Amino acid sequence: MRVLSSFFTRIAERYLPDAFVFVFLLSALTFLLGMAQGYGPTAVAEFWGNGFFKILTFTAQSTLVLATGFALAHTPFVHNALVAFANIPKNEVQVIILTTLVMMACSLFSWGFGLVAGAIVARQMGIVHRGRIHYPLVVAATYSGFLVWHGGYSGAIPTIIATPGHFLEDQMGVVPVADTLLSPTNLVIILALAIFIPIVNVMMRPKADGVRQSIPDAAGELDNDFEPSAAPSTESASGNHPTGPSGQGASSPAERMETSRLVTLFLGALAALYLLSYFIGGGAVTLNTVILSFFALGLILTPNARAYSRTFQGGAKAAYGIILQFPFYGGIMGMMVGTGLAAALASGFVSISTAHTLPFWSFLGAGLVNIFVPSGGGQWAVQGPIMITAANELGANMPRVAMAVAWGEAWTNMIQPFWTLPMLAIAGLGIRDIMGYTAAVLLVSGVLIGGILLIM
Repeated sequence: MRVLSSFFTRIAERYLPDAFVFVFLLSALTFLLGMAQGYGPTAVAEFWGNGFFKILTFTAQSTLVLATGFALAHTPFVHNALVAFANIPKNEVQVIILTTLVMMACSLFSWGFGLVAGAIVARQMGIVHRGRIHYPLVVAATYSGFLVWHGGYSGAIPTIIATPGHFLEDQMGVVPVADTLLSPTNLVIILALAIFIPIVNVMMRPKADGVRQSIPDAAGELDNDFEPSAAPSTESASGNHPTGPSGQGASSPAERMETSRLVTLFLGALAALYLLSYFIGGGAVTLNTVILSFFALGLILTPNARAYSRTFQGGAKAAYGIILQFPFYGGIMGMMVGTGLAAALASGFVSISTAHTLPFWSFLGAGLVNIFVPSGGGQWAVQGPIMITAANELGANMPRVAMAVAWGEAWTNMIQPFWTLPMLAIAGLGIRDIMGYTAAVLLVSGVLIGGILLIM
């Protein structure tokens, strides 16, 4: 594994471009492949334009998942708990295993929370164990834990098909999460990854006498503005209340409201009360309820409105990649669908499938499509209709097929730089620093997930 990861690292360092340049390369490739389908450049450009704004709703939802996860991870209680993990391991092997498992646990809870929480833990590991661990591998091990996100609470595809009125309801009905997230196949995949991926990460560490790259000096300061301790104090350094614009010594009513627990407790309790009523009434887990639950937790755990606004600002900053790149991936999706490329890819896998093997081929097809459309919801819009139609024709288990697509999307995230952006911004590294390691994880996890889908 050490040799394999070193090979992929050299390739990544030399040839892997910035994530936004990667969007350009995918757009250009899709444009040319679309023309190869018999369409002229104007027609393909129209497909691109039609798709550019198609996933704005999901873009907003994804932005909120990340921003609310960021804000929750930076509440004092959660942040201190995450930082405390860095003091548990005693050597490099334990650091790698713990960061991988913490990321998996957090990602099962929420992909947005996982990306932020995992990065905080990895960065703190780099600070506490400076000089004794290979920091790029620790960050890569953290990102490898992101593999499990689509099998968890915020998984896009299982929450979409559990939502009444979803766009495939006529073909497959409303599928409860008990048939997807809580299915034996999904749970076995998560367990297998939790056992084997940490082992793979440990096997990639440098030799005992090898060079170990420490955390960059600037990385420890990258996130200071949004840590709980950095929230503006309600008192000055001298211990007096801050002076407002009026020049009066006492804080103003506005300042007292901004630093009051009552504001955020009320809003958080309001959200929690709604969710309680919603789920008692038989409501299903959807992407919107996931977002609202993170709002509720973050608001309840934050010190005050001013602190929550400040950390949410950090989350919005971390989400810049989603805001910038998602519309362009929507354009790629528009070209993929409009020219028939997506249908041709998916149908090619379907044509060699049986009822038993359809989940496996759906997994591989989803992994390929995900490189062009790195969005669980967006990808389901492209691949879902084809796979569910095939499942109906072959008599395959539709929830299993849907989850196979979900796992395929999560699988090739290991070589898709898009979702690394918020994590790397906190960790203080670049995509080339970790992609060689995650490419090796891609190979091993592909065998694990694909094998389980074939056996079960």
